Amino acid sequence: MKKRNIVVQFLLLLMVIAVIAAWTSIRTHESAGEYVDDSLITTKVKSLLAADDFLKSFQISVKTYQGTAQLSGFVNSQKAVDKADEIVKSVKGVAGIKNNLIVKQGKEKYHEIEHQG
Repeated sequence: MKKRNIVVQFLLLLMVIAVIAAWTSIRTHESAGEYVDDSLITTKVKSLLAADDFLKSFQISVKTYQGTAQLSGFVNSQKAVDKADEIVKSVKGVAGIKNNLIVKQGKEKYHEIEHQG
């Protein structure tokens, strides 16, 4: 009976160790190095967008997570969306882009659509 208890306890211990090992291997946050890299990418993208004569008048938000830069905000043309994409692609360290920029419609178009319904 004692031998059986020891075996059961040993198996339980192995299961606990396996669960802890699996749990610690799951990455749900960035390491300090990745955070710094992402901060540098964000800063570089923001500065390039602000320096661009065509894009500097728009309020474009930039966030970076694990090398993927996410753009959000409103612009007035697809050309601005494409230009922002170009700038982000030029930054070293960018692994991907999520371009969530929205093209605003002119007031005239907005009123036409609003009154058609």
